[in-house]
Amino acid sequence: MAPMRRGLVHVLAWLLATGAAVTLSWWGVHTVMAGTAYDPPRALPVTAADAAARDVRSASRAPSPSATPSLTGTARPAPTPARTPARSQAPSPTASAGASGRVRSYDTDGGRAVFDLGPADATLVSATPGTGWSMQVWKTESWIRVEFSRGADRVSVFCTWHDGPPRVEVGTY
Repeated sequence: MAPMRRGLVHVLAWLLATGAAVTLSWWGVHTVMAGTAYDPPRALPVTAADAAARDVRSASRAPSPSATPSLTGTARPAPTPARTPARSQAPSPTASAGASGRVRSYDTDGGRAVFDLGPADATLVSATPGTGWSMQVWKTESWIRVEFSRGADRVSVFCTWHDGPPRVEVGTY
């Protein structure tokens, strides 16, 4: 009976050690991967007050002949494996009027970034990664950067306004 008991103790000790190792490994990987591109993309919040204010402004303003209901003025960089220099995008005459300026949409291979470009600053309206792509957003007082990534491919939409009116650059890395 003693050899059988000793064998059970060894199996139980092995199971406990293996379970502890698997748990510790999972916790370590989970901690490192939290907040990275592997998390599902999060939509930018739009409050009811923001939406109501936009609706009121849109209803009280007569549409200009150059404004269209859809967002236009897209920029699509050429897909290349090497880094291509960023391009500055001029405002489109067909951009929709927004809360503080012109709403511009930038379609790239990695997804779409939509900005509200005012006379002296900009806000990110939305950012949506394409199928199979992930995204990350950085914001400061004078710029906003949206980066779409898939494997080694990177597409960056960079909006700056620190030394003048907002301008948007799209680059592939």
